[in-house]
Amino acid sequence: MMLANGGVLGLIYRDLPAALRPSARSWQAGTLLNAAGCALCAFQSQLPLVPLVTAANGLILFGLTIYWRSLQQFYDLPAQPWQYLPAIGGTLAVFWFSAFHPDTTIRIVLISMAWLILMGGCVSILTGRTRRDTARSRQMLLALFIAIMVLTAFRAVFFVAAGVPADFSIADNASWMNLASPLVSAIMPVIGTTAFALMCSERLRRQWERAASTDYLTGLANRRTLTETGQHRFQQSRIRDGGIALALIDIDNFKSINDQYGHEAGDLALKQVAACLRTEVGLADILARTGGEEFVVLLGETEPGQAQLTAERLRLAVQRHSFILRGAHLPLTVSVGIAVSRAGDTDFDSLLRRADQAMYAAKAGGRNRIELAA
Repeated sequence: MMLANGGVLGLIYRDLPAALRPSARSWQAGTLLNAAGCALCAFQSQLPLVPLVTAANGLILFGLTIYWRSLQQFYDLPAQPWQYLPAIGGTLAVFWFSAFHPDTTIRIVLISMAWLILMGGCVSILTGRTRRDTARSRQMLLALFIAIMVLTAFRAVFFVAAGVPADFSIADNASWMNLASPLVSAIMPVIGTTAFALMCSERLRRQWERAASTDYLTGLANRRTLTETGQHRFQQSRIRDGGIALALIDIDNFKSINDQYGHEAGDLALKQVAACLRTEVGLADILARTGGEEFVVLLGETEPGQAQLTAERLRLAVQRHSFILRGAHLPLTVSVGIAVSRAGDTDFDSLLRRADQAMYAAKAGGRNRIELAA
């Protein structure tokens, strides 16, 4: 089952975007190492015990280490040089307490400690504050790691309490725990690989949703998102007898920047304006780029006076940050048209049209100014 799951992950590897491939490749490698470690146990009667036990445990430990590394790659985290020490130390401990001082209890305790450290590293990544989300696949993988940590600790306590002899074998049917251990070992490579594949799928779904709802250049909401949100707010305002307001912002003399310095310079100007506007919008505001050099802010304020104050902050934020291109300081300003919903507005688009008319009035009035729609 481990090999089958690892093989499936290998088949879908090329369908993943480049950013996810290193993580998927590492997870596949970890699964194959775990499978190899478990497969060695099938040859206990044909191979010398010490090399077999050492190699089997070492492969599983390094498989868990690679799982840890895979999650680091998934979340763009750097590798920690010391994270391979538990696998190295655990493998050496198995060899020492199998070849020179045979003691099954000590061997089990040390291996369990290494497992707990490695899986604890995976848990710390999955529970990181910046990586928390509602994805069921991440929660499933987190629950699996925690469950295996609990079972690993219980297994160690069980054998210590049982007082097994130094030459006790954990690879036969002498104890019910010997039967349960392989099942526990198989949980992560089998079920965990499925959960990891679902995490990759969820990441892709979120990326597609983001691509469909955001502007590729500035990362702001796009026209589609603005229209959907605006229509919803407009309908809610009618139900609650309230109102909505928006500011339509257009960069002054943007065409001259493109004509004189090229479209790359124009893109840089758009990014700078987006960054300036983003610093001034409130939590209740929706900032979007609707195309070309045009931005729209769906304001949280519904009073004309408050809307004008917000628009003035936005205008000044752009004006204060001069646009530096090839060592030259270029003036960068915006004209803003504000529209507040009224009884005659039939839908969100009618509000947007009035804001557009107010913006053109600001352009005609000299640019770098604000106009409130009648």
